[in-house]
Amino acid sequence: MSPDHPPGLDLDRLRGLLDRERPGLVTGPLSGRLIEGGRSNLTYAVSDGAARWVVRRPPLGHVLATAHDMRREHRVISALHPTDVPVPRPVLLCEDEEVLGAPFYVMEFVDGTPYRTADQLAPLGPERTRAAVLNLVDTLVGLHAVDPAEVGLADFGRPEGFLDRQLRRWAKQLDASRNRDLAGIDELHATLGRELPRSPAATVVHGDYRLDNVLIGGGRDEIRAILDWEMSTLGDPLTDLGLLVMYSSPLGMPDSPVSTTAQAPGHPAPAELIERYAARSGRDVSAVAWYTAFAWFKLAVILEGIHYRYTLGRTVGRGFDRIGDLVPVFIEHGLTTLQEG
Repeated sequence: MSPDHPPGLDLDRLRGLLDRERPGLVTGPLSGRLIEGGRSNLTYAVSDGAARWVVRRPPLGHVLATAHDMRREHRVISALHPTDVPVPRPVLLCEDEEVLGAPFYVMEFVDGTPYRTADQLAPLGPERTRAAVLNLVDTLVGLHAVDPAEVGLADFGRPEGFLDRQLRRWAKQLDASRNRDLAGIDELHATLGRELPRSPAATVVHGDYRLDNVLIGGGRDEIRAILDWEMSTLGDPLTDLGLLVMYSSPLGMPDSPVSTTAQAPGHPAPAELIERYAARSGRDVSAVAWYTAFAWFKLAVILEGIHYRYTLGRTVGRGFDRIGDLVPVFIEHGLTTLQEG
């Protein structure tokens, strides 16, 4: 397919749907392109020449149960859009698989930059980089301060037994994609299960919170939108903190296809991010090592699922050939984090 007609995006059917459901929204022929960077759900920028939107849909094959839930993403951004949490304005949810072959939703296009590598951050300089990452922490504190009941998300998840369920869920996802030996991953899962911490009060949890899942722009490098809500739920807010700490830890792998902004000059160390979150949220973060190790485990499972889709020829975009090499690295970091506390 041509760049204006990427796989998984039928622009004629999309135009027909928008004309029926949002008359007058589209004023010209649609063009679309795949937005590179996402390794799970597919994200497209769509334009009629005058306005731009974003389409989110599941991958083109091997879709795991409970993953890639478009209704869930659409619901949470719809609930949070009226709050101070920066999210794109939702436009439309379509659960009719006849249109694009899978459920999808449309949201506004937000200008901004998702910083994925230290090289991309370099032009900002150390001071702006530091400020952007600290703002990432502050925005997470703001998300966790939202009362789920007040925004219609009281039933968005089951906080009771959240961590135990998460461990079982990701073990199940691993089994669904397991087609090679992964030394240490079963040990990591078992150790996490033996040392479950006590969760604080539940909040809306993003589930994949990191610098390249937000758009930064404007004169003050503010966070203009948090993206990729596919794993959001009600649960333990410290799982988001653990992920942020994990993504702020250098991988030690040059040219990694996963975010490597931790090595950018000015990037705050994980300890400073933890301290800032604790001070601004008032939460006890003494068990943060467990949450960080869980983040390493969770990402190892996600990456293994992506690697599995790659081996089946079911991925779209670049960089998937290197994903499989990252999985053992994430497992080792998880085990080391638990051992060192």
